[in-house]
Amino acid sequence: MNSKNSIAEVNEGLINRELSWLDFNNRVLEEALDGQTPLLERLKFVAIASSNLDEFFMVRVAGLRQQLLSGVASTDPSGMTVEEQLTAINKKVESMLRRQYRCLQNEILPALEKQGVFRLTAPSQLRRSEYTALKDYFQREIMPMLTPVAVDPSHPFPIIANCMLEIAVLLRKPDGKGWHRGLVEVPGALPRWLPVEIETDRETRLFVTLEDTIIEFLDQLFVNRPIEAAFPFRLTRDMDFSADTDGVVDLLQHVRQELRRRRLRQPIRLELPRGSDRRLGDWLIKQLQTDRLFVYRLPGPMALNDFFQMLEHDFSPSLREPDWPPLESPFIKENESIFTAVSRHRHLPLFPPYEQFDPVIQLLEEAAADQHVLAIKQTLYRVSGDSPVVRALRRAAESGKQVTVILELKARFDEERNIGWARHLEEAGVHVIYGMAGLKVHSKMLMIVRREGSHIRRYLHLSTGNYNDSTARLYTDASIFTNDSVLCSDAAALFNVMTGYSDPPAWEQLAVAPYTLRTRFLELIERETRLSSARNPGSIRVKINTLVDPEIINALFRAARAGVKIEMAVRGACCMRPGGLIDNIRVVSIVDRFLEHTRMFRFGNGGKLEYYMASADWMPRNLDRRIETLFPVYDRRICRIIDHLFELQLQDRCKGRRLRADGTFAPPSRSSRWRHTRSQRRTYEFFQDCLAGETKGSYGK
Repeated sequence: MNSKNSIAEVNEGLINRELSWLDFNNRVLEEALDGQTPLLERLKFVAIASSNLDEFFMVRVAGLRQQLLSGVASTDPSGMTVEEQLTAINKKVESMLRRQYRCLQNEILPALEKQGVFRLTAPSQLRRSEYTALKDYFQREIMPMLTPVAVDPSHPFPIIANCMLEIAVLLRKPDGKGWHRGLVEVPGALPRWLPVEIETDRETRLFVTLEDTIIEFLDQLFVNRPIEAAFPFRLTRDMDFSADTDGVVDLLQHVRQELRRRRLRQPIRLELPRGSDRRLGDWLIKQLQTDRLFVYRLPGPMALNDFFQMLEHDFSPSLREPDWPPLESPFIKENESIFTAVSRHRHLPLFPPYEQFDPVIQLLEEAAADQHVLAIKQTLYRVSGDSPVVRALRRAAESGKQVTVILELKARFDEERNIGWARHLEEAGVHVIYGMAGLKVHSKMLMIVRREGSHIRRYLHLSTGNYNDSTARLYTDASIFTNDSVLCSDAAALFNVMTGYSDPPAWEQLAVAPYTLRTRFLELIERETRLSSARNPGSIRVKINTLVDPEIINALFRAARAGVKIEMAVRGACCMRPGGLIDNIRVVSIVDRFLEHTRMFRFGNGGKLEYYMASADWMPRNLDRRIETLFPVYDRRICRIIDHLFELQLQDRCKGRRLRADGTFAPPSRSSRWRHTRSQRRTYEFFQDCLAGETKGSYGK
């Protein structure tokens, strides 16, 4: 990687990471543009694209701004300077926003209106009785929460919270000479979309926005002050902070301080309504010191991620996609203990959200209640708001079991929640470890230590996804339960590294970042390259979220040149530009109702196939700056499932976008002839068949 040739190879073969991610978010938006998708699902994808873009500015654009302010002059692996990246980002974002609002305003909302759902542009359009009812609601429920803030020499400009809606107000002075300026924060505790009770019996459902309602009745906040102009705006701040905690004495206190500092972090993006008062807009830009490159004047409501609230209303089922209820695991008998099921199968797989996440919760609940269980060790990265995982861990500790949790405080945007869970667990007697200095703990492991007769047996759960029962209904992941003594021994050694001062051991089956994982991946790819021949070409199959690591991409290029057939399902950013190697490199990106989150790998190995699952993507941060795990899959039944899942994803012409030679993704076919290739639908049907097959005693034969 240090030679001039390898650097040139990277520059020629790599796409900028930020631009590749924006292309991924455009693929998300394409789901909203698809007229064959049910209306509320289209609205959901509008909200997802908006939420994704918020985080992109808070983290990725913020990071580039920090580099710019620090005077960083180097280029990224694709050869772009920081200034070039920021300019290109702005161009892509503006294009995406045009498509997003055109789709929302011209297609989705009018179509919803025809179905009896409609959002008004202003409360003034309501009938008199409806307007009166809204005014009463404002006075009763909204106005008590509002605080008008003057901005003048005696009232300095306040701190504007990240991504909160605010209302800027321009007021004429009583003498008519000049203006006052003020601000009103839109309460985040109130619903954004306010349903309006209609005085007639028509079926149309009306909504007004909270900010429009506040603006309509601003005269009740600024009494006897003529309002010249008012509009909502939204500020995005730099919300990232470094995971480098070397030298930090108290990690918990350090994270708390960083969270407090976030309120004062650098403004990154300012959103204003198109056509809003320029005098007030220019004043905001000056006060907030926002780069005009990232000031966006939007042709409709901002914070489109708030449409998630709209989706919670009770609408006609025809506006949504039919439900796919999670299935029971075919490996676990009714009323069977998880310990018994694992002992019977030795390797027991789980594939949420197609299958229920319940066995993971059941294992923890059984462990908490089982008098033979001596200890529980677990890593936690993101958990749900009312986590049954945490409740079970608390009960286990309260019952006298030794419970150790490595809880990653630096899980981005979940820091406050994780601090709260840390306190909650410690109060119950859980030994909580706050991650590791300089590293994020991103591996997903759960170990139960149990006495069985005269022996101590360990049970292990390894996963590609978080211990979060909420996202387990939305994210595709894979995991295994096992009592394999070697895997359990490796995992126990890794827990010792994370909780104590143990040096990394020579793991037998696990590969662990940042110690051995990068080397292991490169060895696997290079072995495939070495074994490949014209008569027996090598084979690599990969399913990951992100492919951006230059060294891994270079290794894949070398493998492709050696004739290795590379097939990958990459959901998000993919920085590879295959060029003339496209015949040997096949990549599909699938965006559908579930977020593709599984990390799986298969290597041909000269005909002796090897299968793996991992918590890590192919990114420098995963391979070099996190605790991540790669674990082998030996069970033939599970390997056959992995093979089938790969086939379904790689054949998807309905929701799958194909990587082209120039690094862009071709849109999926909208022809009905390819609907039968929709991989997520077919995967669900596959697991239905698995469940039926196991019941008949034929599964896995």
